[in-house]
Amino acid sequence: MKEQTEVGKLKEGKYLLVEDEPCKILSISISKPGKHGAAKARLDVMGIFDGVKRSIVQPVSAKVYAPIVERKNAQIISIAGTIAQLMDLADFENFELAIPDEISSKIEVGKEITYIQSMDKRKFD
Repeated sequence: MKEQTEVGKLKEGKYLLVEDEPCKILSISISKPGKHGAAKARLDVMGIFDGVKRSIVQPVSAKVYAPIVERKNAQIISIAGTIAQLMDLADFENFELAIPDEISSKIEVGKEITYIQSMDKRKFD
């Protein structure tokens, strides 16, 4: 799910769709309009799921898509190696996520955690 917005209305910390990847905006710099041109915005973004840094330059009046990023709660049902099976606490859907090394010590069966979902992708928050 995504919504359309103008580049000039975006702020740091919000989300933007770049190359069909949901990204968080790290910084925005806007240039002054020239004699014959419109103001341009340079956006430095980082992918939420892949961690890749990207930069785009667009006119301030250009239309872009912003992904709808949701934070949801889930309960850990089981752990098998580096894969955790989770159940969403709102709609009781079961799914699996890879456990990142940073939070592997905090993951326990029966514990509730928060995860991020956008564009049919999920990851631990």
